[in-house]
Amino acid sequence: MRRQQFIRSIWLHVFLVPLALLWLAPLWLMFVFSTLPERDIFSTPTPLLPGGDFFTNLQNLNADTNFSRTLLNSIAVSLIYTVLSVLLTSLAGYAFARFRFWGSTALFTIVIATLTIPYFVVVIPQYILIAREFKITNTYWAVVLPALANSLGVFYMRQSFLSLPSSLLEAARIDGAGEWRIFFQIALPLVRPAMAALSLILFLTAWNDYLWPLLVLSPDNKAALTAPVALGSLIGLTRVSWGGIMVGAVLMTVPFLILFIFLQRQFIAGIAAGGVKD
Repeated sequence: MRRQQFIRSIWLHVFLVPLALLWLAPLWLMFVFSTLPERDIFSTPTPLLPGGDFFTNLQNLNADTNFSRTLLNSIAVSLIYTVLSVLLTSLAGYAFARFRFWGSTALFTIVIATLTIPYFVVVIPQYILIAREFKITNTYWAVVLPALANSLGVFYMRQSFLSLPSSLLEAARIDGAGEWRIFFQIALPLVRPAMAALSLILFLTAWNDYLWPLLVLSPDNKAALTAPVALGSLIGLTRVSWGGIMVGAVLMTVPFLILFIFLQRQFIAGIAAGGVKD
């Protein structure tokens, strides 16, 4: 039996290791290109070993975009969006999971149906609403507010709260606990893995968002842009700063890749926790 498992493990690694290397190849090339002078990036044959111009490219990137400031902007926007969105989607998910009210099924169906609407269909009406009605363009609230009510987050948190034992919540009610206390002190702590997984997903969504910040933030104030928009500004009509783009991509990718490697077990546990119903 152990011999069969060992042989199966070998064949599994023979199949998966090349796939892993194929997935890692673009990331390695991105890092290599970030260390090369721009004239060498498109040289033939393709360079596979790092050079020594990483900090030169980083200095040029900061000179062109004030990238260190835009990274801080992206971190702030992503953190604010993640905290507020997780709170709102948790509240909505708890309500859909634990309360029965008139129209709840229809309302939840509408929430799920919005997942099928392409983003590009709503982006123009959303921009008109932000620009004409609320008049908050050129502010970070314009970046954060429209996407707070995340339909996928509502569905995911609803599934997580459905996995909680109903008897536990009923016991708390019998002991005199109010709904807010039950939610914050009992329900939320029990779904921490799911909240952690959702937080990571939402943070990366906000971190990588390009189109919406590009629309609502003024390109004239480069220090106020988010990092993806700042990198996009390096692509001009007559010049493309490939070295700067590669350095910026490395700075935006590698820290979160390392973070995910260390937190992958918690992330997978959180995803799995949302798929179990009591």
